[in-house]
Amino acid sequence: MYLLAFLCAWGLASYRAKQRDGWTSEMVSDLVFYGALGVVLGGRVGYVLFYEFDKFLENPIWLFQVWTGGMSFHGGFLGVMIAMLFWCKKYQKTWFQTLDFIAPCVPTGLMFGRFGNFIGGELYGRAVTDPNYPFGMIFPTDPLQLVRHPSQIYQAICEGLILFIVLWWFSSKPRPRMAVSALFLMGYGVARFVMEFFRQPDADQGFILFGWMTKGQILTVPMLLIGLWMMWYAYQKKIYDWGPQKNS
Repeated sequence: MYLLAFLCAWGLASYRAKQRDGWTSEMVSDLVFYGALGVVLGGRVGYVLFYEFDKFLENPIWLFQVWTGGMSFHGGFLGVMIAMLFWCKKYQKTWFQTLDFIAPCVPTGLMFGRFGNFIGGELYGRAVTDPNYPFGMIFPTDPLQLVRHPSQIYQAICEGLILFIVLWWFSSKPRPRMAVSALFLMGYGVARFVMEFFRQPDADQGFILFGWMTKGQILTVPMLLIGLWMMWYAYQKKIYDWGPQKNS
């Protein structure tokens, strides 16, 4: 599924490059490669730091045992942000020019990632309270064998498909620099926060705040707030990188 995610992102980014001046197929291929490294390295390090730090302290080598599983979206997101800095330096692009360009392609990767979670029986949902709920299912990997929400599918639809449609439409017209990135942060922040109410919290984490707030929700709140500020700032400055309003 990760391979499909990167191939889809590469295809969409290649299409976008044809609609923009100053972008080449070589730049897109490099961008996806840098992004893939950021996702894998950042996702693993983020999972260890955010969710399994005690295990890391007991056995630091476990960080490199990627075959045991464990990836974090928030860690992968930070990894991509760092990787983009190196890519921008190589191709003389600004950070937000690059993020605005690639942001609409990211939700498809999230969608395939959630499908992978579903197939692997990972990160399943909370137990269904209504016995007549039509979408409840039992996951073979669930030790309690309860009827649960297929939250991976919910997330694939909301954080993946719907967010992709919104971002693709929004970015199809000239927008101020940072606006597309801001919408991604806000859209993902809202979708992830809501979807956490259907997803079973990690067994070793549970609810962190107020008796109902999960680690995923806590990590998502800053994304939402930063996205709101970025959107406000983008429309205050109104710097355009393409279209008739492009700043020279």
